[in-house]
Amino acid sequence: METLEQIRKKIDKLREDIRYHDYRYYVLDNPVISDSEYDELMRELIDLENKYPELITPDSPTQRISGAVREEIGTVRHRQKMLSLQNAFSFQELKEFADRVYRELGTRQVEFVCELKFDGSAVSLSYENGLFMAGATRGDGETGEDVTANLKTIGSVPLRIENPKYEFMEVRGEVYMPITAFEKLNREREKESLPLFANPRNAAAGSLRQLAPRITASRNLDIFFYGLGYVSALQEKTHFDALQLLKQYRFRVSPYVELKKTIDEVWDYCQKWEAEQRQLDYEVDGAVIKVNSLEQQRILAETTRNLRWAIAYKFPGEERTTKIVDIVVNVGRTGAMTPLAILEPVQVSGSRVSRATLHNEDEIRRKDVRIGDTVLVHKAGEVIPEIIKVIPEKRTGQERPFRMPERCPICGALAYRPEGEAVTRCTGAACPAQQFEKLLHFASRGAMDIDGLGPAVITQLLQRNLIKDVADLYTLRFEDLLTLDNFKEKSANNLLNAIERSKDRPFPRVLFALGIRHVGEHIADVLAEEFGSIDELKKASLEELSMVREIGPKIAESIVSFFEEKSNLELMEKLKKAGVRLTSVKEEVKAGPLAGKNFVLTGRLEKYSRGDAEELIKAMGGTVSSSVSKNTDFVVVGEEPGSKYDKALKLGVTILTEEEFEAMLYPTTSFT
Repeated sequence: METLEQIRKKIDKLREDIRYHDYRYYVLDNPVISDSEYDELMRELIDLENKYPELITPDSPTQRISGAVREEIGTVRHRQKMLSLQNAFSFQELKEFADRVYRELGTRQVEFVCELKFDGSAVSLSYENGLFMAGATRGDGETGEDVTANLKTIGSVPLRIENPKYEFMEVRGEVYMPITAFEKLNREREKESLPLFANPRNAAAGSLRQLAPRITASRNLDIFFYGLGYVSALQEKTHFDALQLLKQYRFRVSPYVELKKTIDEVWDYCQKWEAEQRQLDYEVDGAVIKVNSLEQQRILAETTRNLRWAIAYKFPGEERTTKIVDIVVNVGRTGAMTPLAILEPVQVSGSRVSRATLHNEDEIRRKDVRIGDTVLVHKAGEVIPEIIKVIPEKRTGQERPFRMPERCPICGALAYRPEGEAVTRCTGAACPAQQFEKLLHFASRGAMDIDGLGPAVITQLLQRNLIKDVADLYTLRFEDLLTLDNFKEKSANNLLNAIERSKDRPFPRVLFALGIRHVGEHIADVLAEEFGSIDELKKASLEELSMVREIGPKIAESIVSFFEEKSNLELMEKLKKAGVRLTSVKEEVKAGPLAGKNFVLTGRLEKYSRGDAEELIKAMGGTVSSSVSKNTDFVVVGEEPGSKYDKALKLGVTILTEEEFEAMLYPTTSFT
């Protein structure tokens, strides 16, 4: 029998663990345990505090809403608190919730609204007289982080409500990242040797809290709205009516909201979606059950932490044990060497899993993963196979520790781990494992723009040993291309002509095409302007590079490391010999219909992407700025323009519709 002091110590340890995991989840967006493991900790603490109420303290995680506000972002105070939901994990717990509701209301005439529980980031949006004024994360429930600018980048967030019924209205929603967008984002991050997001929820939270809205805008976030917070003189009588009002105002409300009369019907809804959740392109981790009547909600009220008129039924997470057969190293485009666990195949969440990423050497050490270990595995976010933890009790003594190789396992070049980073990289530019992605990047539109050189063609060229690196593209012969599948004389000539044209690409684009880590399009422009040629750049020291504007220590170190590798220097010589432009050439801006005019773009254009519109303006002699000033000649306005439109009106800058802009581009063409 445990003493009261032993119980106190156990409770203190649980609180400490939960606070740590709250910090990892809410502040760092980088949890180290699964949701089900976190729920187990919280349930154990709640059970102990229920048995020993004298040990409950005001600072216990059960007595407050977790979450901290980051200081580098402004804050917004919620007019009505954003409280969390109590969890249920079985029919019995749902029935207990319903019985309590019936008992406290003194009636069984209760209607329930069933909704999917989206796995994203909760937000509150404030509208005054129909205008979107502010948006915030849940934060600590009373004050959240100001993410107004980032929410505006989500297309499904209304910026204005037509004919608003209320002077002030708080709307609650869940920002999420579609699974397809998540997979695309991680593929892009893998190509750039950036850390992968563990699941769509973390990706959505991290994207929403970016300091730069343009990064948020690139992440393809979306949102479902699920209710109201504070509303001035609210007239709706039920939660379901409130959802209909949101639909009327063009808020994105889930199509899977259902009214239920009994808890048995509620359970049927939960069971249906537990089985069908993987048919959706977004993650749900349960169902939310709410009392429909707003008057009954007011009677039931709330606790310090939870709403008493709603509950979340959590779907069980699928986890399986298996054994690590081996740990191998995968090499990406920029040389990132990622350890990969080869598993005894196991069925997880409806698919066969035989591999799982181990991220990096530090992660392997933290989890103490060894070859031969029995491990618990699941699909993080139902997408990426992930090892949750090792089961040390299953060890036999035959398990072997893993060490990252000192040289690339593919090409033998030196493996290098920059100070302060977790990722080890192969430094060889000619590494075969990197070539497919390097070639794809080299030929891409923002780089050398080699039309016709897509994944299928690159694969064939590599498989048939016609090329080994990007420089070999310039030695391809007509007869070589005729050996490729589906290549005839015309297609061979077209590709050869496209390769020849690429030799004259501006030096900044060549720099970007080389795929030097951290050197994107903008940094390539900066380097080309500062050094003027590849020969001058490769001679630059770490100190010289670090003194250039916008070139930080990591970028400088990456450039120096690139040019220290012998194979990279040989590649530069091959490109120079092929006639690729490796020097900046000062050119007069070609005269055109937009010569000397400065443009600013705002809003979403129908016919052009932002990048395409900027390229067209520059190609016709104009310039593009990111902000409106007295030096701006024209502001091109698309759908849902931002504050640039308002500033243009204030300064009296000429505003162009997309049609008017197009007429300037092509003055002799008639557009209807």
